[in-house]
Parts: sequence; C-alpha cells; structure tokens
Amino acid sequence: MARDYKRGGKPVSTSLFRTKSVEQSIRDTEEPEHALKKSLSALDLTVFGIGVVIGTGIFVLTGLIAKQTAGPSVALAFVVAGVVCALAALCYAEFASTVPVAGSAYTFSYATLGELPAWIIGWDLVLELALGCAVVAVGWSGYIRSLMDTAGLSLPQALSGTQDGKFGFDLLAAILVLVLTGILVLGMKLSSRVTTIIVAVKVTVVLLVIIVGAFYITGSNYHPFIPHVVHASGGSDLKSPLVQVLFGFAPGSFGVMGIFTAAAVVFFAFIGFDIVATAAEETRNPQRDVPRGILGSLVVCTVLYVAVSIVVTGMQKYTQLSTDAPLADAFKSVGHPFWAGVISFGAAVGLTSVCMILLLGQSRVFFAMSRDGLLPKVFSRVHPKFGTPYRSTILLGLIVALVAGFTSISELAELVNIGTLFAFILVAVGVIILRKKRPDLPRAFRTPLVPLVPVLSALASFWLMLNLPTETWIRFGIWMVIGAVVYVWYGRRHSRMSQRVDQ
Repeated sequence: MARDYKRGGKPVSTSLFRTKSVEQSIRDTEEPEHALKKSLSALDLTVFGIGVVIGTGIFVLTGLIAKQTAGPSVALAFVVAGVVCALAALCYAEFASTVPVAGSAYTFSYATLGELPAWIIGWDLVLELALGCAVVAVGWSGYIRSLMDTAGLSLPQALSGTQDGKFGFDLLAAILVLVLTGILVLGMKLSSRVTTIIVAVKVTVVLLVIIVGAFYITGSNYHPFIPHVVHASGGSDLKSPLVQVLFGFAPGSFGVMGIFTAAAVVFFAFIGFDIVATAAEETRNPQRDVPRGILGSLVVCTVLYVAVSIVVTGMQKYTQLSTDAPLADAFKSVGHPFWAGVISFGAAVGLTSVCMILLLGQSRVFFAMSRDGLLPKVFSRVHPKFGTPYRSTILLGLIVALVAGFTSISELAELVNIGTLFAFILVAVGVIILRKKRPDLPRAFRTPLVPLVPVLSALASFWLMLNLPTETWIRFGIWMVIGAVVYVWYGRRHSRMSQRVDQ
C-alpha cells in the first residue's frame, strides 16, 4: 500500500506506482495556460501517420533486407511487421479514444501502471524521438548535398558534418531542424498543411515507382521466393541478437525463419504511427478521429511497403541488389536512371515530414511530463496566440539541431526500435489493466478480443526486441538507469500527484 504523510497540511502520496486518473488527466488539459488548441481532423492525423512512416525505409530498407535476410519474401516480412504494429495500433486506438491527452504511451502508462513506469516510458520516448529526428536530419542533409553536387554546388567540409574522421558542423541538418521547429511553434494547423503537401509529393513518387517498376518485373527473379536457409554462426558478441546470447539460438538468414528475422529489422520502417496518439489532445473529435488516424495510416503504409518490395525484387534478382540505394539502382539496372533521380527526390522530400513529426511527438511527450510536474513546469506553458507548447518545442528543437549538426550518427535504428517496442508492451499491458480497473469508462473504440490481442501484441513486440543486438539492450539499460536517477532527484519530489491522495 502507498504510504501517505502530511506536507503543509496536505496529504502526500509517496508511492512510486501512484496512478493519475483518466478524469484528472482530462481536467488538466482544460487549464487555460496548459490547454492545447484543438484543430486536427481524422485526415490530418492519417497524413501525420503516413508522413512519419514513409521515409527512407521504403527506398532503402526494402532492397537491403531482401539481399541480406529474406530474398523476395521480404514482402512477407513487411506483412509480419505490419501485423505486430496492427496489434499495437488496436491497443493505442482504445487508449487514445479513452484518454485523449497529449503524451501517448506516457499518459496511458500514468493512468494504468503508475508514475514510475510512466516516467520511464516518457524518458525513453523523448530520447528515441530526439535521436530519430537527428538521424533523419543528417540523412536529409546528405541527400541535399548530393543534389547540390549534381548541380555543381558544394559546401565546405567544415559545414558538411563529420565525415571520414574529419570533424565538421552539418549546417543543412541544423537549419532543417530549426525551420521545422519554427513551423511547429506557429501552430498545428500550419504544421498539418505543410505535412499534407509533403506527403502528397512523396506518396505520388512512391506510386509512380510502383506503377513504372511493374512494367520491368521479370518473373524468374522471384524464384525462389523463400530462399534456402543460411544458418548464422553462434557466439556471444555484443552485436549478436540478445536471443542468441541468452539461449544460443542464432536467427538465420533466408528460409521461413529469415522472414521473422527480417521483420525485426524492417519494423524500423513502421516506426512513427504511434505518434498520431500524441496529437489526441489537439484533435477536434479525438474519440472518433484518433483511432481512424492510427489504423488508417498503418494500413496505407503497409500496402505501399509490400508493393514496393514486390516491385524491387521483381525488377532485379535479390542477390544483385545494392545495399546503399537498392530501389534507385534497380531502375538503373533496367536502363532508366531518370527514375533513380525521382526516387532520390522523393526520399529527400519524405525525410522533411519525418523530421517534423518526430519533433512534434517529442515536444508533446515533454510537454505532458512537464504539465504533470515531472519536468520543470516552465515548459508546459502554451503560446497565448498559437496554442502550442512553444517553450518545450524550442528547447528540444535547439538540442536536436545541435545533435544533428555536431554528431555523426550511425546504426541508431536499433536503439530507436527497442524504445518503441518497449512502449508497445506497456500500452498493451495497460489496456488489460484499465479494462479491469475502470470497466465503466466510455470507450469510443474498443480493442477486440481482450486480453488476447494485447497479450499477442506484448509477446510479438518482446520477440522482436530479443532479435535486436545485445549492445542495444546495454545502451537502453544505461539510459533507463539515468532516467531513474533523474526521477528520484527531481520528478518524484515535484510531481503534481505528490499533492494528491492516491486515487
């Protein structure tokens, strides 16, 4: 049981697992100085979801995994990853329609698992979204510099980032982050309009690639659709999957199991649909529109990923695909370099919206934690005119700009993956807990077959986590320990819930 004592005549809960009721979470959103402006529709949310999910993964990851892990059956790997995300999406949809409050998994965990788990997932999400945004900004900068080189223009090495051991500041990446930060400060509706234009451009490019590429498919390239298995060597290297280190089971490439191994990697291409839930508080009709936005964007993205993977493995034998730009090079292999240029343009445009929406999700989680007192309350004030959490947005934008500008970031996909999968597990568990604790709550969307679907979601997410490198788990653990220290030092003592008796 939680222990209570008196501070200034008020009861104070000291439990690390004190929960914040759904009603209290909703009341907090109605305080004038902390109230976000409601301006988004189901279409806006769907566009946000597509905008963050469709990035370089569709242009690079499809061919890379086909060559190294799954062959033509990479299409099935995308289906498997899509199913895992769909299970999580059903859980997110119920939570977001029941608790339409900024913060996504953080807010959901606070209502079900308690303050410490909520802090841990919030701390995790802020890092994952920041790293993801920085990586995307650096990738965008690389595309733009490539296009500039084609046009005969170039930046000095000192302003092109750290490359080949030479230190430099990535000016283009930093500028992108700062510009997008400014757009987010000016309002969600402006952000959604900019995102809509960008998404329209890159989805058009993807559809053109699918349609044009379909005319160059050679049926023999699909044989064998599921290549013969190639067993991985055992070992306990830190770069080995955790499941291999713990149990000696080495996930192999190709074959039926290669599809599942590939799914753990291509899962990175789906990351972002859950960010739709962070915008629930800024949606005009969240109970109806948030589930539509989450599920709608996931369906569209899965269909596009599967179609692109079928096209690229049909255009060129999977063993001959390049690992740097497989889709673009597949068009070059059939004598159409023009379409390779179109793909590069689509990738550059696509990264812009990915970066913006990652910044959006990060600032909303930070804002929600600040409003609860777990982070300094100064960052939970909204702009009097634009109705956006401008202080947290500007702070995080500056930090991400510096990280993107000064850091050469590589191989961070796994770190972003593990954080997202961890959030999926907590949300799935939370659905079961809230159904038992508060069966009376109105739920505009209900996850089907509870507890089966949430249990399957948690198990599937955990299995994908086990397939990530051991060193990723170590980094994740270190960041979580740092977060626990910050919580004990600051968050626990300043929490607004510390002034309320356990609900």
